[in-house]
Amino acid sequence: MEEIERSTMRRVYWRLIPVLFVAVLLNYLDRINIGFAALRMNHDLGFTSAVFGLGASIFFVGYMVTEVPSNVLLYRLGARVWIARILLTWGAVATAMALVNGAWIFYTLRFVLGVAEAGLLPGLALYATYWFPAGYRARAVAGYMIAAQLASVIAGPLSTAVMTYTNGALTLYGWQWMFITEGLPAVLLGVVVFSTLTDRPQHATWLSEEQRDWLVNRLARESVADTVRAGHGHLMTVLRDGRVWRLAALFGCALVTIDGMHFWQPQIIKSFGKLTDLQIGLLSSVPAILCIATTILISMSSDRTGDRKWHLAGLYGMGAFGLIACAYTGAPVWAYVLLCVASVGVNSGNSLFWSLNSSIMTGAAAAISIALVNTVAQIGGIVGPWLIGLVEGGSGSFTGALTILGVFTTASAVLALSLRTGRVIDSAVTAQAAAE
Repeated sequence: MEEIERSTMRRVYWRLIPVLFVAVLLNYLDRINIGFAALRMNHDLGFTSAVFGLGASIFFVGYMVTEVPSNVLLYRLGARVWIARILLTWGAVATAMALVNGAWIFYTLRFVLGVAEAGLLPGLALYATYWFPAGYRARAVAGYMIAAQLASVIAGPLSTAVMTYTNGALTLYGWQWMFITEGLPAVLLGVVVFSTLTDRPQHATWLSEEQRDWLVNRLARESVADTVRAGHGHLMTVLRDGRVWRLAALFGCALVTIDGMHFWQPQIIKSFGKLTDLQIGLLSSVPAILCIATTILISMSSDRTGDRKWHLAGLYGMGAFGLIACAYTGAPVWAYVLLCVASVGVNSGNSLFWSLNSSIMTGAAAAISIALVNTVAQIGGIVGPWLIGLVEGGSGSFTGALTILGVFTTASAVLALSLRTGRVIDSAVTAQAAAE
């Protein structure tokens, strides 16, 4: 590897990934802290399992409504402006969750939070294609996506500690203080992103001229090397591509489990025995720690071999086994171990999915396809939390719910194996790359 390549990619990685890492960390912290709030909020406000499950799910309705428009606006306005906007608005709404005093305001704020957050993850995936050649992309995506697992590591201890030690301060419940302390940092990060993020390599004054030229040319050559071109009808190109719908189905099935577990894992762990809120928070962090290590190793292996789908299918298969085995074991310790196995399987493949999702198209077609896949997949985010609440509320246990999650995760593994590769290129991007 030439020195210019090493120095350029090292500089790009350490300039961009730490900022994206913090954005994803706060995103997942504000997304999953509702599961820990439920340990006390449900009792304080008289919410049933069905009410909480519906409120957790309705977030994804708002998310779906604005996902595609959000990614198109990021493509047109630039990452710096649009990602900063997302951070500022979602941070304000996440903080306002402290105002919840009944079911309808709970539903409303969760819906608005979904609208505010929409576009962040697909936007970051699109942004990564502007800066990282294909051979670096899975590691780059993993570099910020492991923040989702770190959020799960710290969310339990942090959220339960805030709820425990601030309860009653200034007449507020502990879960209200949790929403305030975990929502405001996103607003501050929005200001940082607007001040520091760079939209494209061509604008990177923090790279030397030689580094800029190398990166622009490398990305251009990769575009020219692909031969399947899209015309100017970007939306129709995306809608006609079967891979888009297959990826959407794959991730939709996965999100039934991923988002269902995000919101219900604290209560699943609570069902294993008599545990305090702090103990539940600490036990919830262990699967996430394991996911961080697995995500890094799997992403390195995927970039080295060039394979995405077999790695992803293997992880989902492991997740399905863990879920179904956890559902039917009678020993609390083994149930917890298998829950950890399931969590590693279903969560460690996120960087591979986003690498796949961002690799099938370029240009405006990529902005639309990435967002469309994630939008359709959010149906799984709606179904998962609501379905777990419905099944658990009706049966009084999580056995049936975990079994259903295992079936959906198995479907994700099968769909991953059925994927085919190959890239559809925006003709305008190809023409520009050829000229350069």
